[in-house]
Amino acid sequence: MKALIVGLGSMGKRRIRLLKGINPNAEVIGVDTNPERRSQVEEMGFKTFSSIIEAAKEKPDVAFVCTAPLSHYSIIKELLENKINTFTELNLVKDGYEELMGLAKENKTVLFLSSTMLYRGEINFIMNEVKNFDKPISYIYHVGQYLPDWHPWESYKNFFVSNKRTNGCRELFGIEMPWIIETFGKIKDVYSTADKLTDLDVDFPDRFFITLTHDDGTKGVIAVDVVCPKAVRNLEVFGEGLHLFWEGNPKALWKFNNQTKEKEFINTYESFEHDSRYSDNIVENAYVDEMQNFLAVVDGKEEAKYSYEKDLYTISIMDRIEGIE
Repeated sequence: MKALIVGLGSMGKRRIRLLKGINPNAEVIGVDTNPERRSQVEEMGFKTFSSIIEAAKEKPDVAFVCTAPLSHYSIIKELLENKINTFTELNLVKDGYEELMGLAKENKTVLFLSSTMLYRGEINFIMNEVKNFDKPISYIYHVGQYLPDWHPWESYKNFFVSNKRTNGCRELFGIEMPWIIETFGKIKDVYSTADKLTDLDVDFPDRFFITLTHDDGTKGVIAVDVVCPKAVRNLEVFGEGLHLFWEGNPKALWKFNNQTKEKEFINTYESFEHDSRYSDNIVENAYVDEMQNFLAVVDGKEEAKYSYEKDLYTISIMDRIEGIE
């Protein structure tokens, strides 16, 4: 297998490392317009190019798009036109979706969209608990992390979370909303309020408070921010006879035992990997699992857990949260 990595920043390098772990024999080539990033990857032993046109001549079987979201449409279109099966990180906007879905169908190529949280062991446990519970449910969820800490090695002004269309809070919505919708169902009503708490040099709100009413009557309260000095994911799911607690990492998932009246730890991983450059709620296993899902879809062995069709709905909810018409 020959794999093309488009975008050789932190995520592109992560995808290279994880792909070589999945398939040590995979041939990897990279594309980036930044000579310094290309040089770094060449020092790792991989061939690089400055354009997809050049890289496409190498006939890659698959491509991983790891660039900023607003560049995705044109890159994915070029890859699909070259009949290359394509995996992309979060898009956050729906630019060209209908065209890309049509092009993938026409060229019989896979168009795969990342949604890493759907592959988390803790999320799958929570999802199963909720779907097997036959009474009304509510949930409270807080997700936050101080924006300058996302990429400590560079200014937050230098990557896409400072752009209003793909801002930091919207990035968090893009990460969290797919699993929330998959777990609790489609959303009937959205109430959202937002403002700015910090002195960050951004032209978008840095905190949101959201109430969601799902089609079956489930209600959720979500706080999303780029303010918290310590990265946080705090979730409670509760109903009459069910109470789940999760603090965002594999060591912090509990279920309340109604007989003993105690919280019991739920272990969803035999082992897990963590990159020390990121907060403790970033688990490498989920990134590996979604890449394996993509490769299995390409081989015709599995169905994708997420899709552009589903993401159109997710983005419509994100737009309602942000008040975008």
